[in-house]
Amino acid sequence: MDLGAYLKRIGYTGTLAATLPVLRDIIFAHTCSIPFENLDILMGRHILLDTESLESKLVRDCRGGYCFEQNALLLCVLRQIGFSVTPLSARVRLNTAREIVPPRTHLFLSVEIDGTPWLADVGVGGLSPTGPFQLDVLDAEQLTPHEMRRIVCEPHRSSLRYFHQAKLGDNWVDIHEFTYETMPEIDREVGNWWTSTHANSKFRNHLFVALACPDGTRISIQNHAFNHRRGAEVLEQFEIIEFNQLLSVLRERFGIHLPINSTLSVPGISWLQ
Repeated sequence: MDLGAYLKRIGYTGTLAATLPVLRDIIFAHTCSIPFENLDILMGRHILLDTESLESKLVRDCRGGYCFEQNALLLCVLRQIGFSVTPLSARVRLNTAREIVPPRTHLFLSVEIDGTPWLADVGVGGLSPTGPFQLDVLDAEQLTPHEMRRIVCEPHRSSLRYFHQAKLGDNWVDIHEFTYETMPEIDREVGNWWTSTHANSKFRNHLFVALACPDGTRISIQNHAFNHRRGAEVLEQFEIIEFNQLLSVLRERFGIHLPINSTLSVPGISWLQ
C-alpha cells in the first residue's frame, strides 16, 4: 500500500521504526484522524477488506470504517513498517451483560515489541483505545491518552476468558472479550460478511460515527444523538433532526463528505427510512 499517503492522512511525520514510541504515535494519530463509521452498510454498499479497497476508502477518499476495515488497514501499515503483528478475534461486550454471548465478530491486534505483546485496536468506535497497552499484564491500570485501560481474566467452564476494560468515571466497563484466538483472513471475511449483511447485526440497524480528539475528548453520533464527552462527562449533546443537518455534522465534525443525494436507511430514524 501507499504508506506515504496513509501517513499524510493521519498527519504523522515522525520516524518509521518498529518501536513502542512509533506505535503509540501512529495509533494516536490514526484514532484522531480516521473516524469509526458504518455509513456504507446503511447505504447498502459492500464492505471490502482487500488492501486496495481499504486504501481507497479510508485513505484517499477520507472516509472511515468499522473494526474489520480499521484494524485490517492498521495491520497492513504496521507490518509494512516492520512490526510483528498478530490479528486476534474477540466478542464486543459494550453494554452487554456477561451471561449473554455476542458473536465473535471483532478484530483487534497484538503487536510484539522486544518480546512484549501490546494491544492495538483502532476499531471499537467511541471507545477505541488511543494508545497501545500491554496484553500480558492482568488487573493493572494502564494509561492511554484518553482513558485508563486494563485486562482482567475470569474462569469460564474449562478455560479462561479475558476482558479488555476501560475506566469511565469511577467505573470499569467491558469493551471486548477474547481468548487469544487468532483471526486469519478467512475468519475476518466471514465475520465481516455477517456484521455488514445480517438482519440482526447492530450495524444494519443503527448509525454509528465516532472520532477521538487530540485534547482527550471524543465525539460521536449514535442514531440521531450527537455527543461530545470527556470520559463519562458529557460536554455537548444535541439531537440531529433531519438529513441535511446530518450531512453538515458529518462534514464539519468528522471530515466525512457524503453527496447530498446519498441514501441511508436506519430503522430507528424516521427521516432515514
